[in-house]
Amino acid sequence: MVNGSPLQDFQGVALPPEETAAVREGLVVLTRDEALVATLERIGPEHDVFSVASEADLAAHLLAQYTGVALIDAGTLATAIERLTERLRAQFPDLVLIVAGDVDDQSALAAQITNGTVYRFLHKPVSEQRVRLFVEAAWRRHSEERAATAPIHSTAFPARSDIKGPNILMLGGAALAATAVIAGAVLWHKPATPPLQVAAPQPAEAPPVSSDGVLEDLLSRAAQAMASGALVSPPGASAADLYRRAQQRDPKDPRGANGIEKVIDRLLSNAEAQLLAQHLDEAQKLTDAARAIKPDHVRVAFLVAQIGKERERAVLARARAAAASGDIEQALAVLDSAGQRSTLVSQARQQLQQKQLDERVRDFLDRATDSMLRGDLIEPAQDNAQFYIESARALAPDSKEVRDTQQQLVDRIVSEGRKAVAAGNADQGEHWLQIATQAGADPGDLAMLQQGVERVRGAAKADALARLALLFNERLSQGKVLDPAADSAKSYLAQLLRADPTHPSTQLARKTYATRALEEAKSAVQRRDFAGAQRWLAEAGETGADAASITAINGNIKAAQETTAQAAPAASAASAAQVAGEVVPATALEMIRYVPPMFPTDAQERAQSGWVDLLFTVETNGFVGDLKVIGAEPAGLFEQSAIDAVRKWRYRPILHDGQPINQRARVRVRFALQQ
Repeated sequence: MVNGSPLQDFQGVALPPEETAAVREGLVVLTRDEALVATLERIGPEHDVFSVASEADLAAHLLAQYTGVALIDAGTLATAIERLTERLRAQFPDLVLIVAGDVDDQSALAAQITNGTVYRFLHKPVSEQRVRLFVEAAWRRHSEERAATAPIHSTAFPARSDIKGPNILMLGGAALAATAVIAGAVLWHKPATPPLQVAAPQPAEAPPVSSDGVLEDLLSRAAQAMASGALVSPPGASAADLYRRAQQRDPKDPRGANGIEKVIDRLLSNAEAQLLAQHLDEAQKLTDAARAIKPDHVRVAFLVAQIGKERERAVLARARAAAASGDIEQALAVLDSAGQRSTLVSQARQQLQQKQLDERVRDFLDRATDSMLRGDLIEPAQDNAQFYIESARALAPDSKEVRDTQQQLVDRIVSEGRKAVAAGNADQGEHWLQIATQAGADPGDLAMLQQGVERVRGAAKADALARLALLFNERLSQGKVLDPAADSAKSYLAQLLRADPTHPSTQLARKTYATRALEEAKSAVQRRDFAGAQRWLAEAGETGADAASITAINGNIKAAQETTAQAAPAASAASAAQVAGEVVPATALEMIRYVPPMFPTDAQERAQSGWVDLLFTVETNGFVGDLKVIGAEPAGLFEQSAIDAVRKWRYRPILHDGQPINQRARVRVRFALQQ
């Protein structure tokens, strides 16, 4: 009896009971693990279980008894497991081998797993459920192989005593057992068409040349290599190597880093083009070259996933086509790297076909479940839950079990998307949303996930705008309106406008900047700095200041220019006031240099405004001296900032009878945060 039913030949005639009894097969286990032997005896009462403790005992048993399945405990052996299993397979081709061991034993048997020498591998310690599953599968495999090789009317198995070959006592080694991973070893032939050529982009305008001759030479050679297409080879003379050396030469010069980014961009753009042309091997080479330069590049990870998906899609398309045409054997051959061996006649093939299909589908679904437990939902390529489920569906499109497993996968994908949203990662959430959409997730789940992604993106955008608005206000209060170029109020306003020109924060910053520019223009007019006033008016106009204010200040500029000729009489009047000992307003004097006061940090944090009245002397050389505070509101907060600024002001000297004289003046310096 095998699996509880009489053996039959391919004509459908049951063998006589006495003949089936004569060929009762046993299972031999080479181990010193008593618990393992007890487990085998519990799960396989329909087969005799023989336990041996050494390789010599195993050899003697195989020669004396007809054995269909052998389980070898690699930890019991003194020699290499792979040598033992290889010789066992050569001498007893119908013996199905199962090996129990650890990860190292499994690695040693990787090739034999792929070619089918070893049927299953058990990781120790073993569970009874897994042992049962593997042993039952091994007996089924043994029955199939025996039926495939036996004559049509054969009723008995050959005795072991006539087996020829090397002395079985010399057998040794360790074994790994598992079926070949489907689709992983399917070889694709490269298309005969030449690789797609991608035109290089036009070179950008050359940056300013530094005084470092070596650096400039490296950058020049790198640009030439880029233009000629020598992106990553030859070593030492490629664009990537030369830009890297330039970056090492002067880390502060951005051209080296920018060049490396251009090389990566060119490589990945070419890879994308090859991918679109279905030249997957060429796309993989280009992507690997980019990854070697910058392993954590976002586009590299994306392209690797896309190439893997394209490979999977090609394998699955072939399998689906074979299954749709009714050629199950062809579908299995496509998806199983080990192929399908069968010499059965038509009737035997029909009897085995459904059984083979069910086992393969079950194996794929088991792999899918294991992958989900590991978290390998869609990656790595051809070894993930989605791939195994699609493989099972290609064989059994209408299977309820396949649909149920697919739903489990969809639920996991949606869950991963929710986790990403909860963690505030909008890009990752969008990634899972797209996968869930392709997997056919519930529209309600997709809508909620989409809302979560949009909510996270909106929050991130609001945070970014708030940060830019804060930096804008800080620089404005510090007097850094235009300079430094990359860290000024103007630069942060530009970033706000690019991010969202209609956002209330952007609109307020734009209005504040225009107001400040108008005030600066007015101050420039008072200082008789007409060119500066025009520049500030241009800034105000660019940011939307009202035309009436700009027109009014332009009128002030013209009026001030007309009165410039009267500056000499005004200076004489000031001189007279000096002779009389009078103090004049600072606005009555001609300023030739203005420095804005710094807004104190404490006052800025409290949003505190105020003013300081100062009395000072414009000396004969135009410098400011003898500074005194004569009033302040609030007291003790803005005085030092006002003194520091006014001390740096410069005036045109006051003349009396053609000679420069000292002149006392007063000024009120105001401090107010822009709204």
